[in-house]
Amino acid sequence: MQGILDDKAIQQKINRLAHELIEDCYSEERVYIGGIVGNGALLADMIKEAMSSVVSMKIDSFVIDLNKEEPWKDEIVLSLPEDELKHAYIVLVDDVVNSGKTMQFALTKLLTFPTQAIKTVTLVDRTHRRFPIKADFVGMSLSTTLKERVEVDLSPGNMKAYLV
Repeated sequence: MQGILDDKAIQQKINRLAHELIEDCYSEERVYIGGIVGNGALLADMIKEAMSSVVSMKIDSFVIDLNKEEPWKDEIVLSLPEDELKHAYIVLVDDVVNSGKTMQFALTKLLTFPTQAIKTVTLVDRTHRRFPIKADFVGMSLSTTLKERVEVDLSPGNMKAYLV
């Protein structure tokens, strides 16, 4: 197990991602940040907090609940009514983009209703893609072997990302 990001580095990346998002959506009155269940939802809340400390726009977070292993098998559920997201600026967040499968299926759900914009954010972006997804905002890009995987622990005060 090789450490690639420690608590301080992750916090810096969250702050940078928040500022990049603010620059991108500065004219919006309201932004919705949707995190994929698990670490994606935790990261979305952290980005929301970092953005809220800088700007006064309304920022709402929600969870996208899906089966990460077989996302086609079960219904993808949002933690807020879909009507709220119609014509909204939406940010889709996950901790790591590996093959792109999880983010692709979450994005497909968001595309079932009209939106103003959808941006994708990830803390760590690996280069192994099986699905046509690209993160708009990336904390760290990392080239790995196919056998390696990235694990992220977002425990408060002891966040870390490591290669397994």
